[in-house]
Amino acid sequence: MATATHERAIAPRINLYSDTQTLPTPAMRQAMAAAEVGDEQLFDDPSVNALCERVAALLGQEAAVFLPSGTMCNEIAIRVHCQPGDEVIAEASSHILNFEGGGPAALSGVQIAGLPGERGIYTAEQARAAIRDTHRYAPRSSLLEVENTANMGGGTVWPLETVRAVTDVAREHGLATHLDGARLPNAAVASGVPAADYAGCFDSAWIDFSKGLGCPVGAVLAGSAAFIEEVWRWKQRMGGAMRQAGILAAAGLHALDHHWDRLAEDHAHAALLAEALAGQEGFTVEPCDTNILFFDVGGTGRSAPDVAARAGATGLRIGAMGPTRMRAVTHLDVSGTDCEEAARILAEAAS
Repeated sequence: MATATHERAIAPRINLYSDTQTLPTPAMRQAMAAAEVGDEQLFDDPSVNALCERVAALLGQEAAVFLPSGTMCNEIAIRVHCQPGDEVIAEASSHILNFEGGGPAALSGVQIAGLPGERGIYTAEQARAAIRDTHRYAPRSSLLEVENTANMGGGTVWPLETVRAVTDVAREHGLATHLDGARLPNAAVASGVPAADYAGCFDSAWIDFSKGLGCPVGAVLAGSAAFIEEVWRWKQRMGGAMRQAGILAAAGLHALDHHWDRLAEDHAHAALLAEALAGQEGFTVEPCDTNILFFDVGGTGRSAPDVAARAGATGLRIGAMGPTRMRAVTHLDVSGTDCEEAARILAEAAS
């Protein structure tokens, strides 16, 4: 996802590259080792079944399925909702458009209409204008997608009223709706809005367990019972079917019990880092809603890849997202002290 250098002078002491870098805690590893397991394809794995039931309830949906990755959640949802030649409406910086290897085109034969949003958020008026008139010369608008939080917007939290407005427009025009909720837990914790209130606006929604929730792998996609039945068909086709997956699902259950509320700590640490960097000469810091912080180092005269490489040489791993734009992501392996130290390292690397 990033363009950061792969040169690693030393193992990172502080890892702000992504919340996907989070390591399973000792307690999570114990829960995984003790998990009850069975064949998940035959619905015989009690841990997988429990996780799917909990996430379906958490998201206000009828049913859910455990998948290896969030990208697979998005790609299968698109394939179920759309037909080849259709068009999906999404924000221009969205994950499905920029970071899934052209999956919508390759796997579903659909195209994405990328709307120029504000920090990853588009409006109901933009959505309405993007929906095509029905005639044989144009692709059919069939799906509206929202990413909450908006990664490339800076971990931006969609206001619930905006979510309701854009999904209302979609329903008025007969479009299905899909929520990329990779970091929906962050949005729920930061806003105080229950995850079900967000996800209940959509025909399908999912959350990722390998980001802020700290699991080694996995995501859960939810929707109606009929939708999930069709998801299972595509899970099989795309190679997502597993066997004794309860070892992985147990990590998710542990995360729901112990790691959800603590996401507020990650948000506080990102705000701390933002404040520290804002005081550095040549740094331009973008607004920070949750655990993702973007900043620009162009004013220092150095490039983002150069700063990332120099920081890496002193033990800080961080992402360069363009010529001068950088991204730092806090998670449960990053402390407030780490953020203070990271600001110092970045100031030196950019000097």
